[in-house]
Amino acid sequence: MSLPSPVDVAIIGAGAAGLSAAHALQNSGLSVIVLEARDRVGGRAHTIMAAPGITFDLGCGWLHSADKNRFVGIAAQLNFEIDKTRPPWREQSFDAGFPLAERQDFVRALDAFYGRAEQAAQKAIPSGQDEAASDYLEPGNRWNPMIDALSSYINGCELDAVSILDMDAYEDTQINWRVRRGYGALIAAYGASCPLALNCEVSLIDHSGQQIRIETSLGALTADKVIVTVPTNLIADELVRFHPALPAKVDAAFGLPLGLADKVMLALDEPEALPKDGNLRGATMRTAMGSYHLRPFGQACIEGYFGGSFAQELEEAGPDAFAAQSIDEIAALIGNDYRRKLKPLAESRWSHDPFARGSYSHALPGHAGKRAVLAAPVDGRLFFAGEATSPNFFSTAHGAGDSGERAAKEVMAAVKA
Repeated sequence: MSLPSPVDVAIIGAGAAGLSAAHALQNSGLSVIVLEARDRVGGRAHTIMAAPGITFDLGCGWLHSADKNRFVGIAAQLNFEIDKTRPPWREQSFDAGFPLAERQDFVRALDAFYGRAEQAAQKAIPSGQDEAASDYLEPGNRWNPMIDALSSYINGCELDAVSILDMDAYEDTQINWRVRRGYGALIAAYGASCPLALNCEVSLIDHSGQQIRIETSLGALTADKVIVTVPTNLIADELVRFHPALPAKVDAAFGLPLGLADKVMLALDEPEALPKDGNLRGATMRTAMGSYHLRPFGQACIEGYFGGSFAQELEEAGPDAFAAQSIDEIAALIGNDYRRKLKPLAESRWSHDPFARGSYSHALPGHAGKRAVLAAPVDGRLFFAGEATSPNFFSTAHGAGDSGERAAKEVMAAVKA
């Protein structure tokens, strides 16, 4: 395809941020194009049918803070069914691997850790004196490895790489819903009406002249304004380059790396033996472990979840390493008979995705303020969005969506100025 040129606004990235920016600009009178390197929209939101009747969100799957999540209303508009079943995260379907008394002890230790970290963050806010969340683990507590494992699912990394100020800034209303047909499918439907150029990889944004020149795999185009929504790892590694260089943006992106959270989907024979929307994990006292959602939506499957350095290790081990690890862990927890009942269907490998290189951002200790630095416009012509620029809803699709709308408003204000 040939790219329209010039355009008023070029949006780089057709994830939740880029699509929300495009929607916000729809009635502005400005010409808009969304440039997407992949052959699909959605970015780190991607739903597949892992098998007939088994929906699998390879990326974001939960409508976090659903009472404040823009995609709840969008789902209603697009006739996507919302499932309001409570997440099973703090429950356990089988006592054998993690008895009730142990679970209660773990939850007490977890809540005490969060309490200490929150108290420390509140004290640190006036001075900005940031620290690693791992500093607030109770020395010698037997549950510390599992608390670290939980961080690897939530933050995509262990606690030594998490800023307490950033952790404290995250807003969680504790209301979590799901999209029956898939969160990625919802965001893809949301993007269907946007002006798109797919398979269009941007390599250079040249803002040295009166118009911004964008070099892509489909050729060059010019724009008056550009909204950049690509993940931080691509900016930090300068896979998308700026001319003149923007060292403050590259530095901010380095301070907000993408952690890693991966999923695996296993088909389940004789599913009726397991509870619908159950949860399974072991009290294994190690960070390198998975967490399992049994029969999500009542489907005949188990969804496994891995994060942080262990997810990276399994990605490096090659295809099916997640499935092999999951089957070993599940069999150890609920019986060796499950080896014959489980079959690998699909898995994510987000650090190997060339257009993501990770899952979602976390602020390194001392770098919580970099979200605002990354979000700041440059010369009234370059604007930045994406989950990493969200002050309170980072690491989520709705945080990305909110940031896209914010960037679109900044563009319209700059046009009127």
